[in-house]
Amino acid sequence: MPPPVFSVKALDHVVLTVRSIPAAVAFYTNRLGMKHETFVSGVGEERHALKFGAQKINLHLSGAEFEPKAAKVQPGSADLCFITEHRIDDVLSGWKEAGIEVLEGSKVVERTGAVGKLRSVYCRDPDGNLIEVSNYV
Repeated sequence: MPPPVFSVKALDHVVLTVRSIPAAVAFYTNRLGMKHETFVSGVGEERHALKFGAQKINLHLSGAEFEPKAAKVQPGSADLCFITEHRIDDVLSGWKEAGIEVLEGSKVVERTGAVGKLRSVYCRDPDGNLIEVSNYV
């Protein structure tokens, strides 16, 4: 196989297909502290995104996705890990106080991330996507 002609530097955005834009916006802004942004696409359609750091999540409404799109879009098929600067134990207690179902026995678990060991908590968003929030150890 020939060598690649370029290398990837960073991830700019991902797209989540959701059943409800308002429900997704409420979860990600109220529970994960992201910022909701609306913008107009190149063809004049209103779009929705969730911004955090130097990245964003674009939202597609299930059944009304923007083209081009993935071959098999489906709400609830994503598994996302987010890094926070807040203590993961505080995230866990905040989620419990908010009534969010915390997976993995409702506790902090150890995992391995892209650049090292993680302490993580897990939940699901309104569409059933797996959400991991972590601190590097």
